[in-house]
Amino acid sequence: MNISSLIDSLHPLEIKVLMAFGQGSVLRIEQIAQATGLDTSQLSMAVEWLLTKGLIAVEAETVTPVVSLTKIGEHYLEHNAPIERILSAAREAAATGRRLTIQDIQSREGLEPSEISGAIGCLKKEGAVLIVQGGCIEATGRASPTAEALRALLQQLRGTSRELDTFPEALRQVIRQHAVRRGNAREPFRIDERVTRSYRLTPTGEQAAGLTIQQGAMEEVSQLTPELLKDGTWRTKRFRKYTITLRPPRIAAGKRHPYREFLDLVKHKLVSMGFREMRGPLVETEFWNMDALFMPQFHPARDIHDVYFVKEPTHARSDDPRELKLRARVAAIHEAGGKTGSTGWGYRFDTRRTLRLVLRSQGTAVSARTLASDPSIPGKYFSIARCFRYDAVDATHATDFFQIEGIVLGEDINFRTLLGLLDLFAREVAQAKESKFLPAYFPFTEPSVELHVRHPRLGWMELGGAGLFRPEVTLPLGVTVPVIAWGLGLDRMAMVALGIHDIRDLFTADLELIRMTRGKF
Repeated sequence: MNISSLIDSLHPLEIKVLMAFGQGSVLRIEQIAQATGLDTSQLSMAVEWLLTKGLIAVEAETVTPVVSLTKIGEHYLEHNAPIERILSAAREAAATGRRLTIQDIQSREGLEPSEISGAIGCLKKEGAVLIVQGGCIEATGRASPTAEALRALLQQLRGTSRELDTFPEALRQVIRQHAVRRGNAREPFRIDERVTRSYRLTPTGEQAAGLTIQQGAMEEVSQLTPELLKDGTWRTKRFRKYTITLRPPRIAAGKRHPYREFLDLVKHKLVSMGFREMRGPLVETEFWNMDALFMPQFHPARDIHDVYFVKEPTHARSDDPRELKLRARVAAIHEAGGKTGSTGWGYRFDTRRTLRLVLRSQGTAVSARTLASDPSIPGKYFSIARCFRYDAVDATHATDFFQIEGIVLGEDINFRTLLGLLDLFAREVAQAKESKFLPAYFPFTEPSVELHVRHPRLGWMELGGAGLFRPEVTLPLGVTVPVIAWGLGLDRMAMVALGIHDIRDLFTADLELIRMTRGKF
């Protein structure tokens, strides 16, 4: 492209930026903004365009660390940092002659365990507190340099930000120690990098700027109107160039969400195979979610770290006579095995705990309700159940997820039937090329198995568990024939089928990602 054609292709914003440069001058972005009067977004676009066209170049780039307060820092500013609060509590306890334990701090201050341990460790290292007999915390009367530095920094950064290098080295160390970083977001300071650039004209840019200045600034118009022709002012206007070879913008047609399409496909396939759909509530009692599945009340999966408990109301009502009989039968199974030939778990069953309300943690709770509701024999049932578990979110884990839950009842049902169905699900639903079975343990099935499939990028990935229901589960619910059951992660199956590498992308609001998600159906 020659220089005249290049100038003709320039946007008015680009022309303004070019004309701000003098011969051989180097300008910072702030100086360009002052000379052109453009706002930040306009200036950023024009500079990027000129860089792409090779008319300007970056002369120098400076990266400056800048410190500001996070939401946690603003909270500490108003309510004091954990280290300040713990030191104050220790001094108050020493003044009144009281003993101060970590449990006292937790109940009084409402701090996270990680905040308490970090603050006490720092205070102990500085000699401001001692850990004495009985695990009590005792103030020594010494000051805490870290607590004083934190208070000073919080005050200095109130409502503003400052360059890191403007602080003394001792305060810089405190800032770095308490700055947000990967794996620890609960810190009071954030360190961002402020990038400052200066620009100069390239040789081509100098030519373009010189010709533009010679021609003078001309108003750009996009249409030749009768008024411009009548008064002859078209001669002083600059007409915008049109490139008819440019590709038009892509028009994206609307379509259903790919994950919803996947869920509908799973339901359609199971119904076409003769399965009947079963349903259950999202908020369950511990009885259906765990007790009816022969899961002992001391099982670790029933701990608060694995299950979401409902805060209000905490328990369900217990006035259903049918459920009272079921609970009695299940209690007998847990305590001594009942009439199943099992010895049970050998503990005293807590009937009050069976009414505790939780968010459904496994789709098997729906199967338990179905087995207790006089199911058809032989019969095939499935459920697409939303489940909730306390878990760390990553590429293959989420705190709430869909499970494809299913049971098959019949005199001739056996473990081989189950393996055949699991293999069918891996191939037809997850669209997996490779699958394998691994032995597993679940309190409610024996034998038990896990289904794993190979994800094209993430490798082998567990889809869920399955097995043959134990008599301790089926007999109290009134079922005497063999029952096979499975609970597979539908979200993970969708990842394989849709070519998604992060489970969170199943629920993304990124329309472009949704449009580009490939489906195999």
